[in-house]
Amino acid sequence: MSGYVRELALAARQAQVAIALSDAATRRTLIEGMADQLLAGQAAILAANAGDVATAAANGASNATLDRLALDPQRVQGMADALREVAAQVDPLGVVTRSEQRPNGLVVERQRIPLGLVAMIFEARPNVTAEAAALCLKAGNAVLLRGGSEASASNAAIATCLHAALRAAGLPEAAVSLVTDTAREHVLELLQLSDLIDLAIPRGGESLIRFVAEHARVPVIKHYKGVCHLYVDRAADIDKALGLLVDGKTTRPGVCNALETLLVHREIAPMFLPRAIAALQAHAVEVRGDAATRAFDASIAVATDDDYAAEFLDLVLAVRVVDDLPEALAHIARFGSDHTEVIVTEDAAAAEAFVRGTRSSAVMVNASSRFNDGGQLGLGAEIGISTTRLHAYGPMGVEALTIERFVVRGEGQVRHFVSG
Repeated sequence: MSGYVRELALAARQAQVAIALSDAATRRTLIEGMADQLLAGQAAILAANAGDVATAAANGASNATLDRLALDPQRVQGMADALREVAAQVDPLGVVTRSEQRPNGLVVERQRIPLGLVAMIFEARPNVTAEAAALCLKAGNAVLLRGGSEASASNAAIATCLHAALRAAGLPEAAVSLVTDTAREHVLELLQLSDLIDLAIPRGGESLIRFVAEHARVPVIKHYKGVCHLYVDRAADIDKALGLLVDGKTTRPGVCNALETLLVHREIAPMFLPRAIAALQAHAVEVRGDAATRAFDASIAVATDDDYAAEFLDLVLAVRVVDDLPEALAHIARFGSDHTEVIVTEDAAAAEAFVRGTRSSAVMVNASSRFNDGGQLGLGAEIGISTTRLHAYGPMGVEALTIERFVVRGEGQVRHFVSG
């Protein structure tokens, strides 16, 4: 090991103390300053990003990768807006979530404190550089960022803006540290730093997340993939279901909350599937279905178990007709990834049965899968979506980057009496 990442982590760990000791107003002003710096530095960010996109395209990157990588003025504005939302949130540090007095007079509190140093390992998502930094700093943490090589120039340009805001606030730049050398050996080094890093969050494809989980000696929050289902119940409003289907599959097929499988109750299939197939094909979606689905359109490819387990991240959708809600739930239990499930129904009992019968991090009743996103769910931004059942499940915002500790207040109570 070179020690390169260890030095960065040591500096970030030391800088975290200053962040944790800063008051809420200082951290809010800092993050607002970061948003201002992103907009002031937009030209440099977009120029760096254009180079990254051109290189990635020349290297044969997929459309999904290019979509995640590309920035434009609207997306830069979106990053700045997300930072302002994070800045405006209620400060989580020092919040007492529970307090009770014990029979012996002790007051036992549970209080929110920072995690410490968070490591973000991500691929072609330059927005993560800004949003992860803001979320971590808001929660009193420092962050060590290791982005993918395909976004290296974009990440560096964004980090330059963030460092300018830290300097202006009189806080150490090392609180947001970027691993600029993207060699894989440095990822391995980072994952061994159990004495410095409190949590690692990988954000990217399944292969990246499995690599991190298999090599880490630090705690890891992860989700391997997003196999998201839309179940159209017998009592569904067909127009509503069509809208949710098209939005969930076609708006950004390369993201983890996009739909990958459509399940349709057999009773509603004759009314719904012909319209659904036509709507999907109008949006250039390749449909793969079971025999019951193909009965409505013989040109549809046959769906296999591999298709039902796939996160396509593309304009491809697997379809299956099911006999009832229990069969839909059984399909989800077999092929799902605990990410996002959607039911379309006007039957309240069916909706509640679906909610109880799934264990995914987000369940949508008559709402698009695309709402499983920190910004859409009121978190301002998200540092990732956890399908790991630890202290956080689902989109992770500021509060998920803190932990609760016990604070005990007494008046000299001792557990055992010891004579003079």
